[in-house]
Amino acid sequence: MFGIPGKQAVTMTPKATAQILKLMQAKGHAGLRIGVKKGGCAGMEYTMEYVDDADPNDEVVEQDGARVMIAPMAQMFLFGTEIDYETTLLESGFKFNNPNVSEACGCGESIKFDDALFAK
Repeated sequence: MFGIPGKQAVTMTPKATAQILKLMQAKGHAGLRIGVKKGGCAGMEYTMEYVDDADPNDEVVEQDGARVMIAPMAQMFLFGTEIDYETTLLESGFKFNNPNVSEACGCGESIKFDDALFAK
């Protein structure tokens, strides 16, 4: 929907690809849907959920067998994002390296997007 011909809406690092494949295979799902919703101290939060069937309006991105679907309302916010998976001593999880984010809260769970995305 907000794509550039020949360029994927999001990319995944090898670690993210491996983790998404692992989750898909363990639960038998077709992939993960990523999106954004209002919430958190900076205003917006990322969402992830298992998907058995892609919505016709989802942007589907496949990389090395890993599949993510981008919810229609999130496509303009996530375009150009790199999805990574990090493991540290205290936690592990997906990390979104998103060029559209203008601010993030201290814990990194909540984000704010550049106002230019909302301009008409």
